[in-house]
Amino acid sequence: MDDGVPVIDLQNIGFSYTEGRQVLGSLYFSLYRGERVALLGANGSGKSTLFHIIMGLLKPDRGIVRIFGNERKSGSDFHEVRKRIGLLFQDSDDQLFSPTVAEDIAFGPFNLGKSREEVQGIVSRTLDILGLEGFEQRVTFKLSGGEKRLVALGTVLAMEPEVLLLDEPVLGLDEEHRERFIDILRRMRTFVAVSHDREFVERVTDVRCRIENGRVFSAVDKT
Repeated sequence: MDDGVPVIDLQNIGFSYTEGRQVLGSLYFSLYRGERVALLGANGSGKSTLFHIIMGLLKPDRGIVRIFGNERKSGSDFHEVRKRIGLLFQDSDDQLFSPTVAEDIAFGPFNLGKSREEVQGIVSRTLDILGLEGFEQRVTFKLSGGEKRLVALGTVLAMEPEVLLLDEPVLGLDEEHRERFIDILRRMRTFVAVSHDREFVERVTDVRCRIENGRVFSAVDKT
């Protein structure tokens, strides 16, 4: 794809939940390859909702969702999106559901049609990146909060996504796991991170945007 074309392009997006509360109204947002963007805003401002619309988990009331140059409307339109964009949920327990760490990380690659040998290699490489060598047979629900967060990131990285959407990625992490997470993200090329952690934002992102009153205000500042 031409780097001049946004990988994510949202035009005039509106969204309200069933109780009638409008979360997004006339929202515009674009992400280009090579951008590492922080999405800032108060709790309930619509940051997670925006991510879910990008992934096709929620359908906007109006507007255009264009991803990788194509407009996405129906559920089937988002199959490609979910292969190429990785979403890290705010709560790791929403992402981890297999008995062991290896099975959690292997789930996505298997669904992509990878062979058993390929998946074993992916699991090994992913755990090496995460600094979790030897965790293959660890029981997922018995891990610490920081370990779960890293494994949740591993399930996303194992899919080898072109873009990452990260919802409060370092929330609740101790210093060791936080630094490891930051080191991993600084190697990533294109992502959007929702975070209230100012230091984290300054260390891993280049562009800051704010979502307020249902709209995104771009380029709060740059470094």
